[in-house]
Amino acid sequence: LIEIDRPRHKHWALYMGDGYVINLTPVGKQLLKVGIRTVPVFIRKVKKQRLMEVVQNNSWCVNNESDRCHRPLTLMEIIWRAKDCIDKDFTYRGFGSNCERFVKNLRYGDAVSDQVS
Repeated sequence: LIEIDRPRHKHWALYMGDGYVINLTPVGKQLLKVGIRTVPVFIRKVKKQRLMEVVQNNSWCVNNESDRCHRPLTLMEIIWRAKDCIDKDFTYRGFGSNCERFVKNLRYGDAVSDQVS
């Protein structure tokens, strides 16, 4: 897992090998009417990009600290799951750690994504 320290937030990516990562990139925002309330829905596309293209001028580090609490899936399973997501759109009702949950879900499986703060 790659943690990128951006000015207003942390961005997360999953290293795929050969200098490439998979990560969520912003596509847009829609407003969804839920009863009498209107809530924003953020749309993110999964992209495979060069690590340095994603990092740009920000600092970054490998952060696999969750390995202490959770067993990663096999490397082949992680890569298969990641490749299956490339170019797909995902929507989120909240703004925040969506990219962290996404890559941790790829690395550890579905059960972990609900436990990430």
